[in-house]
Amino acid sequence: MAFLKNRTSLIVVGGLIILAIIGVVSSFSANPAGFIQGLAVIALICCVIYFVVRKFSTSSPQKKEQRAFLKAARRSKRRLLQKGGDSNPKNSGLGTLSPLKKNTKPKKKSPAHLTVIEGKKGKKKNRASF
Repeated sequence: MAFLKNRTSLIVVGGLIILAIIGVVSSFSANPAGFIQGLAVIALICCVIYFVVRKFSTSSPQKKEQRAFLKAARRSKRRLLQKGGDSNPKNSGLGTLSPLKKNTKPKKKSPAHLTVIEGKKGKKKNRASF
């Protein structure tokens, strides 16, 4: 707000704010139902514009990469919550050496969808032709 450092701009902005407040109060006192209806219409239009922009600007989570990212984020969050919940405040000040608890549940790995392409492995490439 560097423009408010100037005295004249401060007076102009303050005057506009005061005129806006007077206009809102006068329109509300003249026709309260119309004022509330106008506010509702403006809010509805803003919501529609917001959802249309959000729909077209962000990618849908139906994409494979987006779903994979969300899955990894959930795993990471769960892992961090498990790390934070393992600390025991009673035993932390005692200084005893106790073995670390291992996770009893086996970790479930997602299958790697990779295929091996069989080729001519015995044939040597002629690198001079490249």
